[in-house]
Amino acid sequence: MTRTDTHCPYCALQCGMALSPTTPSQDDVGRRVPLEVTPLDFPTNRGRLCRKGWSSAQVLGVGDRLTTPLLRRGGKSGELAPATWGEAFDVIAEAVHRASAGGREPDRVGVFGGGGLTNEKAYMLGKFARLGLGTSQIDYNGRWCMSSAAAGAARCFGLDRGMPFPLADLDDAEAILLVGANPAETMPPMVTHLDTARESGGLMVVDPRRSATARLADEAGGVHLQNRPGTDAALAAGLLHIAVTRGWADRDYIRDRTSGFDDAWAVASQWLPERTEAVTGVGVPALRAAVERLATAARAGRGAYILTARGAEQSSRGTDTVATWIALALALGLPGRKRSGWGTITGQGNGQGGREHGQKCDQLPGYRKITDPAARAHVAAVWGVDPDAIPGPGRSAFELLDACGRDVAADGRPGVQMLFVHASNPVVSAPDAARVAERLDTLDTLVVADFVPSETAQLADVVLPVRQWAEEEGTVTNLEGRVLRRRRAAEPPAGTRDELEILRALAERLGRPAHWFPTDPAEVFDELARASAGGAADYSAISHARLDAGEALHWPCGADSPGGTPRLFLGSFATADGRAVFSLDVGAPDTFDTRVAERQVVLTTGRLLGHYQSGAQTRRVPELHRTDPEATATMHPDTATSFDLADGVMVRIRGRAGSIEARVLLDPTSRRDTVFVPFHFPGAGRANLATEASLDPHSRMPDFKVNNVTMEAI
Repeated sequence: MTRTDTHCPYCALQCGMALSPTTPSQDDVGRRVPLEVTPLDFPTNRGRLCRKGWSSAQVLGVGDRLTTPLLRRGGKSGELAPATWGEAFDVIAEAVHRASAGGREPDRVGVFGGGGLTNEKAYMLGKFARLGLGTSQIDYNGRWCMSSAAAGAARCFGLDRGMPFPLADLDDAEAILLVGANPAETMPPMVTHLDTARESGGLMVVDPRRSATARLADEAGGVHLQNRPGTDAALAAGLLHIAVTRGWADRDYIRDRTSGFDDAWAVASQWLPERTEAVTGVGVPALRAAVERLATAARAGRGAYILTARGAEQSSRGTDTVATWIALALALGLPGRKRSGWGTITGQGNGQGGREHGQKCDQLPGYRKITDPAARAHVAAVWGVDPDAIPGPGRSAFELLDACGRDVAADGRPGVQMLFVHASNPVVSAPDAARVAERLDTLDTLVVADFVPSETAQLADVVLPVRQWAEEEGTVTNLEGRVLRRRRAAEPPAGTRDELEILRALAERLGRPAHWFPTDPAEVFDELARASAGGAADYSAISHARLDAGEALHWPCGADSPGGTPRLFLGSFATADGRAVFSLDVGAPDTFDTRVAERQVVLTTGRLLGHYQSGAQTRRVPELHRTDPEATATMHPDTATSFDLADGVMVRIRGRAGSIEARVLLDPTSRRDTVFVPFHFPGAGRANLATEASLDPHSRMPDFKVNNVTMEAI
């Protein structure tokens, strides 16, 4: 191999990078030769990489890389042992037949995907579930990442695309409000796009923590709105009240481009600044300063944006919270105009594309609703089947996992007896993690496709060794809706297989036509494009050939927009009448209960600079693991004192779901009512042992950010 231009495998920036072979040294004998990483001048990263990107190629050659299928021999108490691919496929086919009662109960088999899959694999996994297995039971880990933002944007704009504009549009913006976002640690190259706002004192951050991004804002004269956890919607309603009462609302825009303002104002009118301060803990001067900076920049055409992220979205009220921040953006006249807007910062590498083409339990390719007869007819025609052959909606992510091993699930429907897991590690990343691990352990058969023995793979009955990002061809879609080519830069280890090949082989074992499941990524993408044609996420004019020619293509990119759509909503919104919708469901201030019981604090979770998602990849990179080797519990020194804790001691954090063990890390900038634990670590340090699975009624997002807990020294 020579130099290959591709993209980082981690976050949704999908930073451009080149991979080149290196000359092996004596120390490399017996190991795979690593690749050298060079950053490229791509629009999202502009020649920069974070430490995860710089070290990304090291994961290709980790010592415990999976290179042969594994079968658990001797029952559930047996050990995983090497097997041939033929043996593994035979065991899986027999297990599908057993779990589904010979095909009569296909919903007894489930599929759990991931936002790290390419578009081609995500599409084919959805097709395999619905046609290969005949099951409705498929969802993916993006349900715990982007679902609330997606539901909120769909409600207000009629369409969900993380950022409805290119990231580079932020470059000259003078006012940017980041809500629950910490890009300085989670996606550092993005920070360069915030420089103008930061230097002008217009970078504002909503976060209970004084994160690295909040410090950037604070130190440059910006605003840090350090609110109580769980009060993001209240804060947005209070800012909306200020925008209207102080004359900052764009009345012409509200009249011409929106609907529902009067109903929204009936809610926001109750959120007087002083009441907002009492609920959120953010002072009135900071509230007014934030609104004024946004409105002043917007009116002068100098660039004003509101960007939400997981801090605000990962809660059981996440959809309503997102809709309230969109309402503030609408009141200021930001969405659907050049040099302003609302967006959400997608987290996973293909979190955008992964939710568009069939991994979600209620969607078909192209972001089509699975309950829409026209959508079913269109996709069925592309697949060459009767629309009735496509199952209906299934369960969302946590509900799917909680149905595992049960004869009858909590919803009264048949439980799941067999589960396929691809590109996910729910034993670490799922809420109420101990309960999820218990459910997985009760399955008749758990099949995990992975390239390292993740914590979920260690529970599996069958482990399938798959190829990594630099060993495959395909596409991903970044946070801007830009479709990108992922290119093969290294030879995969002997014994591994591509997931497209695996799905086809399994489908053939199950008696399905082989031609339903092509294995060439370009051919799969062409089918995906046809299936998406006319849908909300229309890829029909995109091809590998156009991307290889260097075209920058943002969806929708179809018959009506063959050149792609970098900026959405400039003419109208994607609603039936073309107007954006105000939607506020916050409640009155006097009904907002933010009290924490005596001897309790609020647990909130998130990411660290050096790790990614469940840490299954980054914990295997020595330089990243050395920096952050274990779970920590960051808290204010006064909080530690009140619980008889000291810096560096081990603490047990107990919630209603379970308890975590972590090392105390003191931070005088923390809120006294909050403790922060990153969710990258396994074992007793799993932050999600203490997070609850109370779900948003619209997005089915769990409550990752607000869990009342007690603490004690170990």
